[in-house]
Amino acid sequence: MNTGSDRETNASAAGKSAAGKSAAGKSAAEQSTADATAGESTEEAPHVSKAPAFIRARRTLHLSWQVGVFVVGLAVIGAGIAMLVLPGPGWVAIFAGLAIWATEFAWAHLVLRWTKRKVTEAAQKALDPKVRRRNLVLTGAGLAIAGALIGFYLWKYGLVLPWNLEDQ
Repeated sequence: MNTGSDRETNASAAGKSAAGKSAAGKSAAEQSTADATAGESTEEAPHVSKAPAFIRARRTLHLSWQVGVFVVGLAVIGAGIAMLVLPGPGWVAIFAGLAIWATEFAWAHLVLRWTKRKVTEAAQKALDPKVRRRNLVLTGAGLAIAGALIGFYLWKYGLVLPWNLEDQ
């Protein structure tokens, strides 16, 4: 009889403990705990490692794979940070490194998904006609102020660099 409870009855618990060891070598209680944990993790974080199955099957190989993915992602992100001040597509490289990490790590997958959502929102907001008009007005005002300051400097001092001025 179904009473609506999620708890197992004594008969079903006894049947599971009588099942003994599962194919993986775990007891029935350990297997049900692992199944419950796996069910929770798929609901909260549906991320699964992109490593080949034979690597995921061996713990040391999978750990080595994850360390390798972390190092490669870190190198790409480091190059991206360097490209923020050097010539090159810095932000693209940083997001590529994050995507590399997201193949193995759930936290990176969540960060990448959040970043994609924020970039999409910013792009939609930038395409709003009122925001575009405001940005154009602010850019024009900034260029006018910069032009006025440069014009004043050239009128006052000519084409002399500031560190070569003799009378101050």
